[in-house]
Amino acid sequence: MPSSRTRFTAVLFTMPGKGGWTFAEVPARHAPPVQHGWGRTSVVATVNGTPWRTSVWRGRNGRTLLPVPKAVRGSLGHGDRVRVTLRFNL
Repeated sequence: MPSSRTRFTAVLFTMPGKGGWTFAEVPARHAPPVQHGWGRTSVVATVNGTPWRTSVWRGRNGRTLLPVPKAVRGSLGHGDRVRVTLRFNL
């Protein structure tokens, strides 16, 4: 199965509420096709040079989100700009 790679810059945002997750929005032109239920696609993501296996999710509103865990983002958080690379299978 061929893979594709895309790169972009995103601004992190944190969902409100206790324990809110932090995400980077994937621009529509960089979003991989949905491959699994719940609008999910498995990817290898790299944020500011740190890679990990995860999934992006496409919501009903059409936005595709990459969850960025604390272990990856370090001291960065809401409002910080990051460099993102996504690698996924087509």
